[in-house]
Amino acid sequence: MIYIKHLMSGLDIFKALSSDIRIQIIELLAKNQSLNLNDLAKRLNLSNGAITMHIKKLEDSGLIEIQTSGGKHGIQKICYLKKEKLMVDLISRDEDNLYETEIRVGHFSDYRAAPTCGLATKDQIVGEFDDPRYFADPKRVEAEIIWLSEGYLEYRIPNYLKPYQKLREIQFSMELGSEAPGYCDQYPSDIRFHINNTEIGSWTSPGDFGDSRGTFNPEWWPPQLNQYGMLKLIRINNDGCFIDGFRISDVTLEHIGLDYRSSIAFRMAVDDRSENKGGLTIFGKHFGNYSQDLLVRVIYDTI
Repeated sequence: MIYIKHLMSGLDIFKALSSDIRIQIIELLAKNQSLNLNDLAKRLNLSNGAITMHIKKLEDSGLIEIQTSGGKHGIQKICYLKKEKLMVDLISRDEDNLYETEIRVGHFSDYRAAPTCGLATKDQIVGEFDDPRYFADPKRVEAEIIWLSEGYLEYRIPNYLKPYQKLREIQFSMELGSEAPGYCDQYPSDIRFHINNTEIGSWTSPGDFGDSRGTFNPEWWPPQLNQYGMLKLIRINNDGCFIDGFRISDVTLEHIGLDYRSSIAFRMAVDDRSENKGGLTIFGKHFGNYSQDLLVRVIYDTI
């Protein structure tokens, strides 16, 4: 996700989005995940020179990424969307009133996992497939993809608030999917979210996606396993809890009772209360379609 806190800092992005052609390029990349320059030029009926100009503006703005690869007809430039979401604060906030942290998906503090399950770093599988004992392996902190058919993962969120600061909102951004044996694009799973053992809402993942290779997956990752998920943004404040802007519950920060002294534990779970018990997969920086781990943003007021 690209987060623009001040309008002037997003000027390059706004200029890049001011062209109908560049909007069409983004739509094509969103639909196809990746295309080379020749494909884009043909689909939009543009010359190679014209498409190169538009692509450069999108790349300079940070909206897309270009990777070079060898093909049958020589070197190709492959274009990808760099981020799926763009969030803009129309009212600028003081930079001092928020902090962000990125937690590696393998750095969970508690877990319960039932097969099918497993973990992998960008270089190798941790232990063996479908053996929950390896969730306690010291190498699990390096994991960048984790999957389980039932259970939970819990993460400790750092609380840097001072006594004179009051929590206004917490945001969690992560790439999630279901967990089917192998993969299955139609495999719904109700993933439930908790803060400090209070359930704040749930989201139904539509599937465990493997129809195309994840953009950031390492070369050794088998094609018959899940490849990517969906980027989700969870926000909880004193109005309720929201996912991608849609209310998922009326639970507020006040219900949880967090302050500067609080420990903060964020849990995602698939359990007996889930009507669709299709497991969960969380993707880290070197897996899936988004180069990120678990991103957390804490916004607060000075009192």
